[in-house]
Amino acid sequence: MPDDPGRAAAQDVEPDAHEVARAIVLRQLTMAPRSRQQLADKLRQKGCDEQVAHEVLDRMEEVGLVDDEAYAQLVVRSQQSGRGLARRALRQELRRKGVDDDVAGATLEQIGDEEEKERARELVAKKLRSMHGLDAAVQTRRLAGMLARKGYSSSVSWQVIREAITDAPEHQPD
Repeated sequence: MPDDPGRAAAQDVEPDAHEVARAIVLRQLTMAPRSRQQLADKLRQKGCDEQVAHEVLDRMEEVGLVDDEAYAQLVVRSQQSGRGLARRALRQELRRKGVDDDVAGATLEQIGDEEEKERARELVAKKLRSMHGLDAAVQTRRLAGMLARKGYSSSVSWQVIREAITDAPEHQPD
């Protein structure tokens, strides 16, 4: 009914800023996990008051919906297993997503040197399969570039590449 006075009065009322901010945060979290900084940026982008955003995000942390430590672990697991990123690249990824350096550091400490080296070996073995027949120097250069883009140190890269090239059947003396 267009003449309903209760309905007209309800339309004139400003929505509560906290409710609007809460709805924005919840909508963002339903799409994908987010860091506190990503959510704060989204609230700022939507024109939410800084104080309201801070209060809403504090409350979301209290109830466990926003947890940068859990988020950092999720990002590290997915990026390490999916893309094979090394600690250096993972640190950059976490920084880009707004995760605090201390939280990122604590999360990345859980990745051991041997674990990182093993992941590099897997990447090199996989890539070598597609480079059969190429000269060892070309293979080495391409493998080094791939590992560098994924954040592996040169010492790890060269050690792993040297092992793989040396062990490759096509480079064995007849």
